[in-house]
Amino acid sequence: MEHFKITIFTSIIFSVILITGCSPFNENNQIEEIAPVIFWSIEEGEGEKFKMSTIMPPLIAEKKQIYTLEVDLIKESGKEFNLKNYRELKVGQLRIIVINEEVARKGIKTLINTLLADPDISQRLYLVVVSGSFNEYISNQLEQHEKIDYFFYRMLKHYENKGEITVVNLHQFMKNLYAPLSDPVLPLFKADNENLAYNGTAVFKEDKLVDTMTEMDEQIFQLINNHRYLKYFKVPAFSLLGGHIHSKVDVEFENNYKSVSVQVDLEGKIEDYLGEKDLTKQDELDALTQEMESHLEKQTKQLLNKYQDKKVDPFHMGKHTLKPFERPINDKEWINKWEQMEINVDYNLKLSPLNHVDS
Repeated sequence: MEHFKITIFTSIIFSVILITGCSPFNENNQIEEIAPVIFWSIEEGEGEKFKMSTIMPPLIAEKKQIYTLEVDLIKESGKEFNLKNYRELKVGQLRIIVINEEVARKGIKTLINTLLADPDISQRLYLVVVSGSFNEYISNQLEQHEKIDYFFYRMLKHYENKGEITVVNLHQFMKNLYAPLSDPVLPLFKADNENLAYNGTAVFKEDKLVDTMTEMDEQIFQLINNHRYLKYFKVPAFSLLGGHIHSKVDVEFENNYKSVSVQVDLEGKIEDYLGEKDLTKQDELDALTQEMESHLEKQTKQLLNKYQDKKVDPFHMGKHTLKPFERPINDKEWINKWEQMEINVDYNLKLSPLNHVDS
């Protein structure tokens, strides 16, 4: 009878384990036994392999070093990294995926799908494209700045809602990758042994990097499509630096999408000016404003025409076609119309002049 009771009790315990999905081999999440990972860096390896790198041990007061592996599959690196460290690396705190420019040009859909399929990886992790070797930069700077990976994450976090640069997380990229009427973008950084600097915006056609926007084109993109704010707006053609520039953009399609009018209102102030005009005189300020408006209209139209030729829509002009109670235009139809559309651009600048100080 006693043996029968033990058998029944054991059966009940085993059934509860099966029903609740518990495993007798639980993951060890003791803080002494794990190490959360902040970033993965992905570069091209030999043949079809990927070169994966991270800092180990991360976020722990021990001497850090960068580890690099060549793998066939992205998630394979997790196992291999764990074999090189006595703490189990956890991806639950993964914050940044750094993708080399050459990898991005070949397509990153497999990478995106792998990240999305892992329930431990947050969809708020940042995606970044880097020109040059991010690994060399990290290796060279690690001795002076042990928390350099964390500082990089904090910089992206700072600018995510502040504006001025492109910051994109996994969810946002996925949304624009699979949704119609838009093409995804990612921030572009340039790395060498000494520096890692923001360089502009990487433009994707589906999952492949096809172009980059830097300098003036990058500023136009930020004002028209992204946060619509720049703390500093440099216009080299006029030796002028604008400050605290806010934009308001209105897009109107005409003649069954045969043409589009883009109205851009910019408001801010002139921070610095080294040109020949005397901006304390209203007529010369008005003349400069008109010249700048014409210049920006030409630059913007050239930029939009370039992406018409490439059949991509990083400015998400297609989303302006969406109207309530109307059938949305499909992706293929939109690209065909976008490619042939006549573009008209009109700028209206309101820039406060420099304060005049009498000597």
